[in-house]
Amino acid sequence: MSSILLTTKGNNGEELPKKLQLYSFSTSPPSFSVRIALNFKGLDYEYKAVNLFKGEQHRPEFIKINPIGFIPALMDGDMVIADSFAIILYLEEKYPQHPLLPRDLANKAINYQAANFVCSSIQPLIRLPILKYIGENVGHEEKVPWVHKHVGKGFAGLEKLLKYHAGKYATGDEIFLADVLLAPYIIGYLQRYNFDMSEYPLLSRLAEAYIQVPSIQDAMPEKQPDFPIN
Repeated sequence: MSSILLTTKGNNGEELPKKLQLYSFSTSPPSFSVRIALNFKGLDYEYKAVNLFKGEQHRPEFIKINPIGFIPALMDGDMVIADSFAIILYLEEKYPQHPLLPRDLANKAINYQAANFVCSSIQPLIRLPILKYIGENVGHEEKVPWVHKHVGKGFAGLEKLLKYHAGKYATGDEIFLADVLLAPYIIGYLQRYNFDMSEYPLLSRLAEAYIQVPSIQDAMPEKQPDFPIN
């Protein structure tokens, strides 16, 4: 992807670094994850709303930023990074304050596994284009069962994976990468799809813990400038 230079002019005409810009959608779980990471690292950013329901992700000006037409995307100076996992790992490398990866190698590996459960086994199967295709070609009444099936499968795997590693949060008593990726799903799907969490006691407990964390509270969909969605 070609770089886009983002600078602003100071009083003397010198070029100054521009604030981080996040292309986001309030109810998008991947965008939610990136907002959590930015908040934990104390990074100020400009919110650039991209309304997925109106198809703004397909507009030419956004395709120049992310040719695949997905959000979130982050602009950091002359860097453009798309994909929530890539953005969070980039932030982890460049902005080391409040690390989102533990130093312990075994714990770090569990965080990577849990994050990939979300990014590989849940997120791709419930994107809006997939649900739109199901609605148009199978039936609108099949969308919610589809979400329940695939989210449930991912949650079952996470419940087993984290069973022997969880503390207050997913992999101990600190917020790490696994929490940042997982929180939007176990918070959001309880609300949006009336998801039955009775089979996932560990994830249910984590959901209750997450909603008490200020950096997660501030990243919630209802706290974003493009919420509510019409």
